[in-house]
Amino acid sequence: MGLTTSESSSALESGASIETTSNGDAEHPSTAGLPNEPLITIERSTSWKPADLSELWAYRELLYFMIWRDVKVRYKQTVLGILWVIIQPLLMILIFTLLFGRLAGLEHLTGGIPYPLFACAGLLPWTFFASAITNSSNSLVGNAQLITKIYFPRLIIPAAAVVAGLVDLALAFLILATLMAYYGVGATGSLLLVPVPIMLLVLLAFSVGMFLAAMNVKYRDIRHAVPFMIQFWMFASPVIYPTTLLPERWRWVLALNPMTGIIEGFRAALFGSRMNWNLLGFSTAVTFLLLLYSCFAFRHMEKSFADVI
Repeated sequence: MGLTTSESSSALESGASIETTSNGDAEHPSTAGLPNEPLITIERSTSWKPADLSELWAYRELLYFMIWRDVKVRYKQTVLGILWVIIQPLLMILIFTLLFGRLAGLEHLTGGIPYPLFACAGLLPWTFFASAITNSSNSLVGNAQLITKIYFPRLIIPAAAVVAGLVDLALAFLILATLMAYYGVGATGSLLLVPVPIMLLVLLAFSVGMFLAAMNVKYRDIRHAVPFMIQFWMFASPVIYPTTLLPERWRWVLALNPMTGIIEGFRAALFGSRMNWNLLGFSTAVTFLLLLYSCFAFRHMEKSFADVI
C-alpha cells in the first residue's frame, strides 16, 4: 500500500529516505535494505534424505568448542589427569605380552617385530576406536538439555565425541615412539601412509558411533550392549594376534571385519612391511557403506530426538 501525500512530506522532513520498488510503489523506510530473497528456506524433510555432513563445516566453531569441552570434562577432577591416556595402554601391553606373547608363543608369528611393539601398534587404534564408540553412543543422551532447548545440527554431538579421542591417540603415540626407539625399529618412508588408516579409523568410528547414538535415544538398552559388542569386536580383530594365526582358507572371514584392514594397514605403515592394498581397499568400501547407511538412519531418527530423549 502506498504512502499518502501528508505521510510522504512528513517522512522527507524528518530526513528519512523513501525507496520505490520496481513497480513504482513506495517502500517504507523500516524495510529498506532488507534482502529481496529469503536467507533461510525451511522445507519438509523426507525420510530418505541423508544427514548433511556439510553442516559440520558450517558449524565448525560450535564443533570446536564441543570437542574442547569433551576433552576438559573427561579429565576434570582426576588425580593423574591426562596420564591415564598413557597408563591404560601400557598396562594392556604388559598383560598381553605376558599372556599371549610369552605363554601363547605369539611372538614367533609377528614377522620379526617384538611382541610388545606389535601389540602396541594394534592397541593404539583399537583403544581410540573403542573409546570413540563408547563416548559417541552416549553423547546424545548425555546432551539431552541442549537438544530440547536450542537448535543446532545434532550430528555435531557424536562427531565431537569421536574427534576428541584424537587427542588421546596423539598422546598415546609417545608410547609407540618410545618402544620403537627401545627395540631399535627405525622409521621408514612408509610412515607417510599412516594418515590413511587413521582417517579410515575415524570415519568408521564416526559411522558406528553416529548410528548407535541415534539408536540409544530410542532404545536405552544400547548403552548396556555396547561394552559386550566392543569386547567381542576386539577378539574378532587382529589386535593382539596376527592374521597369519588363522589358516589360509579362513582368513576371508577375518577380512569381513573392517578393523582388520585398518589395523593391518596401520602396522604396515609403521614398520615398513608389505601393505595389503586389497584388504585395506575392502575395509575402505565397508567403511563408506556404513557411513552412508548411518547418515540415512541418523536423519530418519533425528526428527524424534527432542520428543523421545
